[in-house]
Amino acid sequence: MNIIGRLTRDAQVRTILNGKQVVNFSVAVNDNYKTKQGERVEQTAYFECSYWKTTKVEKMLTKGLLVELIGRVSTRAWVGKDGEPKASLNFHTSDIKPLAGGKRAETVHATDQPESNHITETAIKDDLPF
Repeated sequence: MNIIGRLTRDAQVRTILNGKQVVNFSVAVNDNYKTKQGERVEQTAYFECSYWKTTKVEKMLTKGLLVELIGRVSTRAWVGKDGEPKASLNFHTSDIKPLAGGKRAETVHATDQPESNHITETAIKDDLPF
C-alpha cells in the first residue's frame, strides 16, 4: 500500500529490548471529497509509522516533510490510563520517498538487508503553498 502525507513530528530512533533499532514517526494524510449537496469535506488520517531497515533516515525525516511511503497498515486498540478506549493506525514502512518540504531530500530504497540500503541526496524545490 502507498500513502502520501506530511510528517507531524521529527522522527525518533528507539532501541527495543533485543537491541534492534526502529525509526518512529507520524504522518498526516489528507483527503477531500464533495457531498451530493456540493459541500467539500476534508478528512485527515494520522498514521504512527515504523521503519526497521536503517536508522540513517532519521535525520531527513523532519516535521513538515511530504513523503510517499510504501508498506502495510495495521490497527491498534487499547484502554488508556483514564479508562477510555483508544485506537491508532500504524504503518509498517518498507520504502520512504521524500517529495517536498525538507531542507534536503533523500531517497531510501529498502531491501531485506539494511547493509544494501542506499541514500541519494537531491535538492527538491518546495512549491506547495502549505
